[in-house]
Amino acid sequence: MRSILSVEHSQPRCLRLPSKHPMIPIAILTVSTVLVCLKDSGKFRGKEMVIRKSPAYAILTALICTVVLVFAAPVLTQSQPSSASSPAGADASTGSAEPERRTHQFSRQWLLEHARSLAEQPFELPALDEDNPLNELNYDEYRRISFDPYAAIWARQDRNFTLDLFHPGFLYTTPVNINLVVGGVSRQVLYTTDIFRYEEGISDVQNFDAQGYSGFRVYHPINTPDRFEEFLVFQGASYFRGTAKDQFYGLSARGLAINTARPEGEEFPYFTDFWIERPEVGAEKIVIHALLDSPSTTGAFRFDIRPGDSTVMDVEASLFPREEMTHYGIAPLTSMFMFDDTNRSRYDDYRRAVHDSDGLQIMMQNGEQIWRPLANPRRLQSSSFVSSASSSVKGFGLMQRHNQFEDFNDSEARYDKRTSLWIEPLENWGVGEVVLVEIPTPQEVHDNIVAYWQPEDSLQPGNQYDYRYRMHWGPVGPYELEVGRITDTSRGQSINGDDMVFVIDYAGGDTIPNVITDTDAVEIRVTNSAGTVINTSGTLVQATGQYRAFIRIDPGRADLIELRATLHVNGKQWGETWIYRWTQ
Repeated sequence: MRSILSVEHSQPRCLRLPSKHPMIPIAILTVSTVLVCLKDSGKFRGKEMVIRKSPAYAILTALICTVVLVFAAPVLTQSQPSSASSPAGADASTGSAEPERRTHQFSRQWLLEHARSLAEQPFELPALDEDNPLNELNYDEYRRISFDPYAAIWARQDRNFTLDLFHPGFLYTTPVNINLVVGGVSRQVLYTTDIFRYEEGISDVQNFDAQGYSGFRVYHPINTPDRFEEFLVFQGASYFRGTAKDQFYGLSARGLAINTARPEGEEFPYFTDFWIERPEVGAEKIVIHALLDSPSTTGAFRFDIRPGDSTVMDVEASLFPREEMTHYGIAPLTSMFMFDDTNRSRYDDYRRAVHDSDGLQIMMQNGEQIWRPLANPRRLQSSSFVSSASSSVKGFGLMQRHNQFEDFNDSEARYDKRTSLWIEPLENWGVGEVVLVEIPTPQEVHDNIVAYWQPEDSLQPGNQYDYRYRMHWGPVGPYELEVGRITDTSRGQSINGDDMVFVIDYAGGDTIPNVITDTDAVEIRVTNSAGTVINTSGTLVQATGQYRAFIRIDPGRADLIELRATLHVNGKQWGETWIYRWTQ
């Protein structure tokens, strides 16, 4: 599921000055009234004023007007902003509370207990009424509804973050409750159509209550200090996506994956409720809490988010299963890979490559770095990278290592700007496996790549399971090698026959001792599950400083071959481990 709206960037917003002193407008009105009263008593001639009636009359009239305005000040200050410029009950500081608005004390412990209690009840997903026309909106109609930027939450306050809300409808027919937390007190943001703009022909949907929104997005001056720009979106099931400075949206993350690529069908949990803590003035961090619900489990999530050159999210996820769960994914990532130099011949396209991510990177506790180029297979396939008790996973991520415009030649999608996402466990996750699922796709509009952590043990009902991890959204991951990083994988037919040749480029090849003068400076070791490795060779590409390895293989009658290659210098592994699955 790809969040349609969140794929695109909204227009950046100029910083707006907060209303720190509500009495200033009152003073201006008072002075204006005095001048009007005086004008009524006389007339202006240039800079002079001639009094028609006595000065005492003018002064008395002005004083009466002043007193009236002073006593009216509380009413005037409480009446702004109007419902058309701010969500109902958006913040305690922006308007009086609505009677039906839910208000309660809030804390992480409260959310944990709420999720635990909910897990003991039957699952029931909120939904729009069947006769609600929002269910029938198509893509084009849904896009004709937009959020009023003047209604952004916290826009009139001196804070580094603002919020937009998403309208329900189209694919997003599960109402989502949005709550703001101020001083440990949660207040619900009531659903209202006053904060949206409806183009001609779509205004009838304003007459129907949706009981909630479909999600929200967060703005911050992430690129320049004078403009608020979108960097984070939560919308659709448990999907969310972030970006970093000078980056575009690309891959997505989810709260939890259940039964992905299983015969019984995938289960999609939903974030049904959010609690967003109002950030302090000048704060560079925002905290978001979420309640997850599905037939199999409930969950309580906390996201501590710091946007910047790399947008960092610290995640606390607690799960409360309703039933035994054997196939589930922690920190699931979803991306798109259509083609690159490994399968370019299948596509008649002017672009050199099309993908949001080009590889799965894994780092083990023993220091081994694994790079698995992504594929767009002809049949669905799943790969597992198992960790042991002695060497658990230190991190994994879907990366976009190709980050030059020339790598794609796409001036519209700008795949060269798509962000990478690295998952870093903040505790030892023990035995388990990183799972990679690759789904065939003929078009780039479909997400077809999934990666997640699958613990070895199943989850049992009645228990609480806690996971803590850090998400790094940015142009590169935090553990990218400067030397020995795989920068490119290509594949083609051998000149002298039907054999295949894989070409693998490694950064920093010019740092290998004697790499130019000694043909044996680098040893290339290859293992293969099928077929025959005919030969291997390597050379320094002096134009780039990269080391290039060649692997020539005869697939024979094999339909699938698992390949693994490592480089060794002076008897020790140099660079990343290359793993690839070839299929017919």
